Amino acid sequence: MAATAAPPRPGFLREAELRLLRCTLPSPPTSSSAPPPPPSPAPAHPLGAAAAAALAAVEAGDYEAALAAAAPHLLPASASDGPPASASLFYADLAAAAQAFLRGDGGVDGEGFECRCAVVLSAAVAALLAFTQQNVTGPSRKFPAFPFWTSSLDEGWYSNLDSTWDAWASDSLASFGSHVHGKFSLLHSIIYGQLACGLLTDNRSAFRSSTSFHKRLLFTSIRSQVPSDCLSVSWWLFRISMFQQNILDELSSSLFDQVQVYKNKMLDSFADLEKVSTYWGLLLGDGEGSYFVSAAFLEAGIAEYKYGRVDASRLHLDRAQEACGLQLYLTGILGFRTIHQVDAKSQMVLVTKTDKPTADEGQGTGPAAMHSDVAALKNARSSVPVESDEFCDILRMPRLIQDGNASAGESTTEPSAKMPLSAIQQAAVLAQCLHVSRRSRSDEMSGWEMAPYIESIDSQDESYFVVRSLCDILRIRWESTRSRTKQRALLMMENLVEDVGKEFPVVAQRVKLVFGVHMPTLPALRKEHGELLISCGIVGEALDIFKDLELWDNLIYCYRLLGKVSDAVSLINARLSVTPNDPRLWCSLGDVTNNDDHYKKALEVSNNKSARAMRSLARSAYNRNDFYTSKILWESALALNSLFPDGWFAYGTAAWKDKDLGKAVDAFSRAVQIDPENGEAWNNIACLHMIRGKSQAAVHAFREAVKFKRNSWEIWDNYSKVALDTGNVQLTLEAFKMVLNLSSNKRFNVDVLDKAMAVLEKPAHHVDTQEADPISNTSDDANKEARQSNHLLDMIGDILQQIVRNGGSNAEIWGLYARWHKTKGNLMACSEALLKQVRSLQGSGLWHDQQKFTKYAQASLQLCKVFMEISASTGSRRELLSAEMHLKSSLKQGMDFLDTEEYKALRCCLEEIKNLIGASA
Repeated sequence: MAATAAPPRPGFLREAELRLLRCTLPSPPTSSSAPPPPPSPAPAHPLGAAAAAALAAVEAGDYEAALAAAAPHLLPASASDGPPASASLFYADLAAAAQAFLRGDGGVDGEGFECRCAVVLSAAVAALLAFTQQNVTGPSRKFPAFPFWTSSLDEGWYSNLDSTWDAWASDSLASFGSHVHGKFSLLHSIIYGQLACGLLTDNRSAFRSSTSFHKRLLFTSIRSQVPSDCLSVSWWLFRISMFQQNILDELSSSLFDQVQVYKNKMLDSFADLEKVSTYWGLLLGDGEGSYFVSAAFLEAGIAEYKYGRVDASRLHLDRAQEACGLQLYLTGILGFRTIHQVDAKSQMVLVTKTDKPTADEGQGTGPAAMHSDVAALKNARSSVPVESDEFCDILRMPRLIQDGNASAGESTTEPSAKMPLSAIQQAAVLAQCLHVSRRSRSDEMSGWEMAPYIESIDSQDESYFVVRSLCDILRIRWESTRSRTKQRALLMMENLVEDVGKEFPVVAQRVKLVFGVHMPTLPALRKEHGELLISCGIVGEALDIFKDLELWDNLIYCYRLLGKVSDAVSLINARLSVTPNDPRLWCSLGDVTNNDDHYKKALEVSNNKSARAMRSLARSAYNRNDFYTSKILWESALALNSLFPDGWFAYGTAAWKDKDLGKAVDAFSRAVQIDPENGEAWNNIACLHMIRGKSQAAVHAFREAVKFKRNSWEIWDNYSKVALDTGNVQLTLEAFKMVLNLSSNKRFNVDVLDKAMAVLEKPAHHVDTQEADPISNTSDDANKEARQSNHLLDMIGDILQQIVRNGGSNAEIWGLYARWHKTKGNLMACSEALLKQVRSLQGSGLWHDQQKFTKYAQASLQLCKVFMEISASTGSRRELLSAEMHLKSSLKQGMDFLDTEEYKALRCCLEEIKNLIGASA
């Protein structure tokens, strides 16, 4: 029988896709039984050499060479005619040239087309990774001012483009309603103009904005030609969209929609191991397909984390851990946290389990050729102080023990260090750490919940540069919140910033997993450094950092700390003389001078696209009590960028003040959709539902509000009211109890307690059933109802006793206490409570105020009736005599109210008591 034919090897384009993705993903384990096949030779097509050269340059980390290899084929003809008139016109011509290059002779089959696609794809990836090198991983280097420089161009035409093209790029990105946050390199080389969008045929719907990255232009050019192939383009587009979000100063709703589109396309193609294996076939090494699946889910989870979608992020991260064979759980092990600690205490430790073979674990962190770089990094890393550093006696990782005989100074066993993790598993641990930080409340405990994940990565012998760097950043953020470790955190941050600029590890090594961890950009990292310096009181150094990054708001804050606000104004004015069309500067000037004209100028220079300026004008209108104008301005600002929870909250507040309750509810609802932990917004939703008479909806909103504002007695007080309106007496009493506890027994609503007591005083209603055994079912229901009623009565009793014990009693409370005792059948205690209520109502103004006399008379009648009930049950005359004496005294002093019904009722009660006394004589 003939042997089964081997499946055909995928074409050159798919191999190019795989090789480019491998540049950013972990390499397969070196011990694999089936290593990846070597790269294919360059195609025989005339473009084959250029495509192969560009691919090889990207793999080697020489992105300038990759762009240079692609430049002769992508540059428009106008590039040789003279300097470009503007960046937008140049990139529009580049879009047309790229489309024409891809079409070639009109065919979409054969080696020629695959080579053309490979050239464009390599150039796009090179542009993205060059930007990544300059602004994320380092080390920064001097790239040409013009990204597609070739020797055929006149150097003078393109040598001075940095400032003008960067300004154009920054202004273009502001069309999303946000601004570029900090000073970035190569912005002008990765953005193309508005006209390029009109040249794209099949993907125009994905480009509703007027700007995008230059590399997205190239990716989309490929997709427009071969929509059924080149599936990795969606993955790169997703990465680009996330990068664009990361360099903006706030979340963008336009980018969010874009990210979701590309994320779904990426997961549709790469979230299934079978699809990955089918797509690349023999090109994959043994077990390499699971790396792609894990990375896809990791990046999707990080994207959801970025936008605050905690549940969606958790689902993606769980799938990523499953794909890479990782299981995580926390446990407690005895250990030591400080150098001088004597007794071991329980330490929270992350335990990792993996279903991958031991031989594969820890060996996939880098190819063999890079092991020297890993060793160099390990030896040269200065961001992590040694355990015996003089700055802190707190250990970086707890010394764990298996029994109680060791001490902090002895050598101990660390179970977490025994399990080596592969690179993708380490990235999954850090992603889970970020998820823990987002799902937890921002308090002192949140850092300790993240600590086991950080320490687990610290214990690894080998890690990629970005994995180790993010681990250090997370540790710095945690330790900077603790006074005993803040100095060490500052030292780590300074060393980490220095490490980014060093030559080792090499560029190709640093870019591994850069998209699989939530690594901050270099400007964001330096900003954190500046903020840490401020928290340590080193304002001068922070001032220099913020000035270099052009973070004007932080700069103003520093000047205010130094008492030099006038210097901040002078600096901003000086910058405005250089870049008068920068809306960020105008907004910052408005903040420091409190002048609305500057915000209006920011709107003018941004073509009404500065959401920050609109928000500032809206706040100013609200402060002037011009709530209608504030509401309109908030609507405009949120139309530009809706992913701003504080904006929705402020919009809801302005609408509420303007009596527009419908829009207020909608605005607060959007606020909690973006930030589900906004307890104040939940409270406002509940209060608005109360005003509109929607008690059930108010209860649901209050249930969420008290999760995040649990210490607010005002929220619990409102919660008790609406719970009573819905007939939920138990919830009412629980909320009432919380009000007492939170207000130190000083706040209580007697009306709520009175209504709850009235509900329990009503006779039980039995529901008829038509079951086979109606008597038995009725009896069970009655017993259940009786038990519940007794439980609620006990709760009311506890509340009343708590109020009475803490001296908060008044006439109403004593009256309720009496009713409670009577319901429980204790007439003697009821009479004592009623007697205290009567005494509470006595006072100098009682006999001249009809309203007070009415309350006094009603309480006296209840007291006398209870006395009569006690006498009837015990046969004692003492209670009747006490009632007679009390009524005679009351009638004598209340002569001013002879004609009132209450006075007549007291007289009739006295006659009845006299008759009873006479009958018992």
